[in-house]
Amino acid sequence: MSETLLTTNQTRHESVGAVLLAGGLARRMQGQDKGLMLLNGKPMASYALSVLLDRASQCVINANRNQDAYAKLCNSLVPVISDTRSGHLGPLAGLSAGIEHLQTSYVLMCPCDSPFLQAGLVDALVQQCQVNDADIAVAHDGERLQPVFSIVNIRVKDSLDAFLDSGERKIDRWFLAHKLIEVDARNFSDSFRNINTGEELQAAEQEMLK
Repeated sequence: MSETLLTTNQTRHESVGAVLLAGGLARRMQGQDKGLMLLNGKPMASYALSVLLDRASQCVINANRNQDAYAKLCNSLVPVISDTRSGHLGPLAGLSAGIEHLQTSYVLMCPCDSPFLQAGLVDALVQQCQVNDADIAVAHDGERLQPVFSIVNIRVKDSLDAFLDSGERKIDRWFLAHKLIEVDARNFSDSFRNINTGEELQAAEQEMLK
C-alpha cells in the first residue's frame, strides 16, 4: 500500500474526469433513490458532486432513473448519463458509461451516498495513479479496499468492456488484471461513510447540525 502524497493543490486536475455513481437500486432504502433523498435540506448527491466539480475538469452523473431530478442538481450543467448496458450491472457499468462520455485521460468514480467525501482523497488518488503510471488507483482505509473510490487510466476501457460483456461485474476481480496501486487513505476515513438506511441518514443529519 502506497503512502498518501500530501498536496497543496487548490486547482482542478485538468486531465481528470469524474463520474458520480447514482445508478443503483438502493434495496436497503426500500428502493428510494438515495442520491435525491434530502440530507440537511439538500439532495444527498449534491455533497459529493460539489467536491468532484471542484477537483475534476469534467463531471457526469450516472443515473438510471430520475434523470431530470439529477440534472437539476447543477441547473443541467452536469450531464446525466445512463448505463449503456441493461440489467443494473453495478459500479463498473457506470464507470464504463462515464469513460465513454468524458474526454479526459483519467476517470474517477465515487458513489452518490457518500456526503462526507473529502477533496484530499481525490487529490491522493489522482497523484498516486499518475506518479506510478498505474492502470487503477484505489483507496485503502487501513483495513480493506474501498473499490468504488478509485480512479482509472482510460487505457483500461477495452478490458472493462470485455469484463462486463463476459457477464462479470465484481470490481475486485476486474482489478486483478491490471497494474493496481492501493492508496493509503486512512486520513480520509470520513469519505467512506455512506448512507444505506434511514437511521444512518438521521445520524448524518444530526451530525451536520452540530
